[in-house]
Amino acid sequence: MIINRKEMAKAKVEKLMSGYSAFAETKEVAELIKKQAKELNIDFTEDVTEIGSWFIPAKPQQ
Repeated sequence: MIINRKEMAKAKVEKLMSGYSAFAETKEVAELIKKQAKELNIDFTEDVTEIGSWFIPAKPQQ
């Protein structure tokens, strides 16, 4: 089974856009998420752990 990392990152960015957190197991996918989120102006917090990175959407300002 071939896993397309770009498609995986795209799906995780869509989760961020919907207000959900996303998890990346590899640095490569984490970098792709950061790049795509920056291009789409999505604010998020990244929590890097020993096993991967959590991307948590920023709360909308009121």
